Amino acid sequence: MSNRSKQRPSRYLALYFLMSILGVSNAKGDDVNEQRSVIHIGPHEGDFHGNDHRVLQAAIDYIAGLGGGTVHIGSGRYAMRNSLTLRDNVHIIGTPGETVLVPVNGIRVALAKDGDANQREITLARSSEFHVGDGVIISDNHYPSGFLVTNATITAKLGPTTFRISRPLYLDYMVSRHAQAELNFPIIGGWNIKNATIEGITIEGNRERTECKIRDGCRTGGIYLFECENVLIRHCTVRSYNGDGISFQVSQQVTVEDCLVEKNAGLGLHPGSGSGHPVVRRNRSINNGGDGLYVCWRVRHGLFENNELRDNLGVGISIGHKDTDNLFRTNQVVANAKAGVLFRKESEAMGAHRNVFEDNIILDNAAGTTDAACIEIHGHHYDLIFRRNTIGYSKARPDRQGVLIRGQAKNLQTDNNQWINIARNVVKWPE
Repeated sequence: MSNRSKQRPSRYLALYFLMSILGVSNAKGDDVNEQRSVIHIGPHEGDFHGNDHRVLQAAIDYIAGLGGGTVHIGSGRYAMRNSLTLRDNVHIIGTPGETVLVPVNGIRVALAKDGDANQREITLARSSEFHVGDGVIISDNHYPSGFLVTNATITAKLGPTTFRISRPLYLDYMVSRHAQAELNFPIIGGWNIKNATIEGITIEGNRERTECKIRDGCRTGGIYLFECENVLIRHCTVRSYNGDGISFQVSQQVTVEDCLVEKNAGLGLHPGSGSGHPVVRRNRSINNGGDGLYVCWRVRHGLFENNELRDNLGVGISIGHKDTDNLFRTNQVVANAKAGVLFRKESEAMGAHRNVFEDNIILDNAAGTTDAACIEIHGHHYDLIFRRNTIGYSKARPDRQGVLIRGQAKNLQTDNNQWINIARNVVKWPE
């Protein structure tokens, strides 16, 4: 018998022992008393140990293969060359402020050959900085952003500068249009997953040490979800990411609570693209390069409460295209560089109708600009309600309005608001 054959029983026994101590069972069922597996990760100890994205992903995939459970990530700094990808029924729990995911320096390299739509490979002008397993974004000057870029994982090296990628290119990325690949990715990402949790994780982005472009939240974000359902993001921090802080697109029943998003290059919080029934509460979105809260297209039946949206370089709350039937209450929208609340310019069919703002503080926004109002309504948005809000400025601003309508706001209700240091409460100007 070979030495290799002699080793097999001990390997099986080791696996059996590991499964036993983790409480793993092959039994399946809907018993409400079913106990899911729990494992621990640490830089130097735990059921899995290491300090990069590979060990984190291995642990998550292992638990997912058992049908779900909880992955505890211990204190430490974990280097990321790709996204930590969520899986169905897996709950990721770290220690707030101590479990820190840190992306490597971002790199941008030109493509040496055109990347054709549906092709699963890219050829680069140089390749030494890229490795199998890296997360990349492919784009060109014609398709520079939004849902037009391709994000994928390098799965194999096919030649000196040619790589296979995990998904086909969405579009044609042409060398003549300065096609490029970037070592760039969401730090935590979920695609088509259900029933997951991200809790107690800190992301320290590479905004100050990257060659990559600032990416919006359509394909990426510090934490990013796409076509997901029933996901909870709690007690997380996203800081200095080179794009949006937390973004979820085309997703249902996402809850973001008690999180901090600060000093990110893009938007702070970005729910969008047909996301229904989101709950965004008790978060702080401060000092971001864009809007504090950007409610993107077709966000409906959402609850946004007790958030602090402060000192962002865009508006406090932006809402627009078909964003209907949402409730914004007890938020602090303070000292943002542009308007406190902006209804973007939309036609009647595309308007943000039947939204309610109550018991918010909307104060000292756009103080240093020529913007005309605390709340601006552009386009056609009907059946809006503003009640019991505090709206205005700490000091007298005779050049400012409370609510400025630059379109149509049929059935607008402004009840029992406190208007502070402004010229007029509600005024309509031509479009």
